[in-house]
Amino acid sequence: MFLKNCWYVAAFADELGERPVARTLLDEPVVLFRTQDGRAVALEDRCCHRGLPLAFGEVVPEGIRCGYHGLTFNAEGRCVRIPGQDNIPAAARVTHYPTAEFDGFVWIWLGDPQRADVAAILRHPWHDREGWAHRGKRNAVQANHGMIIDNLLDLTHVGYVHKSTIGGTPDAHSKAEMSSHRTDDGLLMVRWLRNSVPPPSYQLAQGFAGRVDRWAEMAFRPGVLTLWAGAKDVDTGAYEGHRDDGFHLRSLHAITPETEHTAHYFWTIAHRTRAEVPQLTDLVFDEIDRAFAEDKVVIEAQYARLRQRPKPPLIDIRTDAPSLQARRILAERLAEERSQQAAAAEAPAG
Repeated sequence: MFLKNCWYVAAFADELGERPVARTLLDEPVVLFRTQDGRAVALEDRCCHRGLPLAFGEVVPEGIRCGYHGLTFNAEGRCVRIPGQDNIPAAARVTHYPTAEFDGFVWIWLGDPQRADVAAILRHPWHDREGWAHRGKRNAVQANHGMIIDNLLDLTHVGYVHKSTIGGTPDAHSKAEMSSHRTDDGLLMVRWLRNSVPPPSYQLAQGFAGRVDRWAEMAFRPGVLTLWAGAKDVDTGAYEGHRDDGFHLRSLHAITPETEHTAHYFWTIAHRTRAEVPQLTDLVFDEIDRAFAEDKVVIEAQYARLRQRPKPPLIDIRTDAPSLQARRILAERLAEERSQQAAAAEAPAG
């Protein structure tokens, strides 16, 4: 069961061009394309005539044309042309999904379209901020989307899984100062590794001379997480809030379920540019890409084993608190959605 009244990332904006893009989102077959005026559109990827995926067709001035018998659907999903006949049945339409485009992402709403408030979409200004640069990627993960959220909210794994990239001393990660609390739309987790050895990727990007005070602030809301991570030379005021002149990474992690057992993991990493290191963006991206590839191996192996051996029940430890909070938030939102659906079904017609 998926939370549907929620904005999810469907694609990077630059994925949509002249050809339709087929993507399964929350178990729904979706075709994404751009109209000739550049608008991002999402429709049910199933022609209402004989069921061929519309992604087999082509984008035309009116919208998208089925590659089987040429029925054409506009951006709202209504059939506007049937070759060989003038009459178009009222039922000749496919589901249209609300979309919005911000900060290099195409967002989609697969729930009740009346509740699709664009103002609720998380904005991520680091993609366009002067003096910053970023790159991103979509990872196809063979695991339930909740496993990725768990991984992001329990950063004690960093010292073990990412020894050669963003890691550091495992003991320091396990003993990191950590707090988490609910916010209006999710939760915020804060971790500090004070007086710690900078990880290889930080050393490569910033060239720290010695130990650092290192922070990570992960904000979770259904569908997306953001991370502000960074470091400064030890005892130079980072812990007291003076972090402007430190090393900063701003990352976005959009977790969109594909099916119960697979997920789309869209991520970007942004950093301050340094004129003396023009290759820094690629350097940072490559390091983070390596780290997330390490996560993918672990998460997929973990999920495969849990499907094979779901019992006995797993135990929880201290550092699981943020991920357990996130699961409660998702459960609460899903229960609320089900209640709304039940109330709507019982409401008298008209």
